[in-house]
Amino acid sequence: MNRFRRLISVGATALAAGRHATASAQGARTLRVIVPFAAGGPIDLTVRMLVEKARESLGTVIVENRPGAGGGIGVAAVARAAPDGQTIGVAAVAMHAINPWLFSKLPYDPIRDFAPIVQMVRIPNVLVINTESAERLRIANLRDFIAYARANPARLNYASGGNGSAGHLAGELFKQRAGFFAVHIPYAGGGPAQLALLSGQVDFSLDNLATAAPNLRGGRIRALAVTTARRTPLLPEVPAIAESYPGFEIDTWWGLTAPAGTPPEVITRLNAVFGEALRAPDIQAKFAQLMAEPVPGSPAQFAALIERELRRYEPVVKASGAKVD
Repeated sequence: MNRFRRLISVGATALAAGRHATASAQGARTLRVIVPFAAGGPIDLTVRMLVEKARESLGTVIVENRPGAGGGIGVAAVARAAPDGQTIGVAAVAMHAINPWLFSKLPYDPIRDFAPIVQMVRIPNVLVINTESAERLRIANLRDFIAYARANPARLNYASGGNGSAGHLAGELFKQRAGFFAVHIPYAGGGPAQLALLSGQVDFSLDNLATAAPNLRGGRIRALAVTTARRTPLLPEVPAIAESYPGFEIDTWWGLTAPAGTPPEVITRLNAVFGEALRAPDIQAKFAQLMAEPVPGSPAQFAALIERELRRYEPVVKASGAKVD
């Protein structure tokens, strides 16, 4: 917990980045970065760290938290902003790949309304089980887990941050591929779901590693597998589900976008500035503490990821039956 408080303190200094204006393609204008979630979470922390690292090149920067509607309020604000290079925001798997299939109507189009700048990070999702449950049921690894789940239909239950959340969809996909049934229990957000797991109200979850990490370190939950295509260097001893079920891959990602129509030269410059910051050893070390892997690339690469993930989640969401409205 102390580490996260220190990270929040470091990240908060990005709010004062505007005091150090420099000559740039942005001139003396203020760059507003909209984070569609409340302050203090992994997305907010990484954005603030990145802005702090890049502030000498960016000039005046304000990080603005606009939470609500599963990230939709902040994302819509970016979509509606003037395409003048003064407003950018966060794009993430929930708002740009999952929500379009959950909601019958969104105040933004995940493709048409944005100009991708750079992917920031990739965070594995991880299959975790309550440690006491694991010991009581004699589940030591993924093989034990699947054997027990198949032999005991509906005896296991799992938590998620809500119907249609990444944890819910990962759980449904895992159940389909591994051939077992477990009861899904949705909670009002990732925090309550994590508390339910820790207290033993539920047996397992498929959460992102950034959220699970503190309790993994504390021994209250146990990692059985990661959901990335290959093992992650963040947890090298933990197998990937894809080792048993080839093609299984779900992870959490986010990056930065501008409103559609933002001049290409502005996008190119922002990509260069943020890409350089993401490659800096100190940023990589700080992100690693949050279990986040920096993955800088080109705007075209980030655009391709968003389009690919949007297509990939359509059948997953439809098969789950999840709807928000």
